[in-house]
Amino acid sequence: MQALFRRGIPAPMLRITDKICIPYDEIRFITSRSSGPGGQHVNTADTRVTLLFNVDTSPSLTELQKVAIKGKLRRRINSRGVFQVTSQKFRSQKSNKDAAIERFIELMRWAVEPVIPRKATKVPKSAKRKRLDRKKKVSDRKKNRKLPDFSGEY
Repeated sequence: MQALFRRGIPAPMLRITDKICIPYDEIRFITSRSSGPGGQHVNTADTRVTLLFNVDTSPSLTELQKVAIKGKLRRRINSRGVFQVTSQKFRSQKSNKDAAIERFIELMRWAVEPVIPRKATKVPKSAKRKRLDRKKKVSDRKKNRKLPDFSGEY
């Protein structure tokens, strides 16, 4: 891919949103032995794929986007700012690579999505009335369980 980029042809991009595209050059893949399905094949083939993306050094993201990603995906980002996605669902390396890319795109979309603040609302009067009615019913039910008072006045 880098050879294509050097000749003046732009590198292929991963489209995250309408405004965010990440070139494949910024993404690295590491393969390792998978613990998933595969029988004897699983012991010899490196089918697990880990996608690595350095959030800190990415020129494709603005500082605001980096902060949002680091905040929402902090459990997946290590101390060096590298975001990791692993896939080992499938028996083939290519399928796992595709699954890791799909998951990466999903997580990035979620992370850069703006948070809509909650609007405070009042509790409706009908809800308050229903709550008080329920409390009254429970109170009456418990009162009726008690034995009548036979203290002596007739």
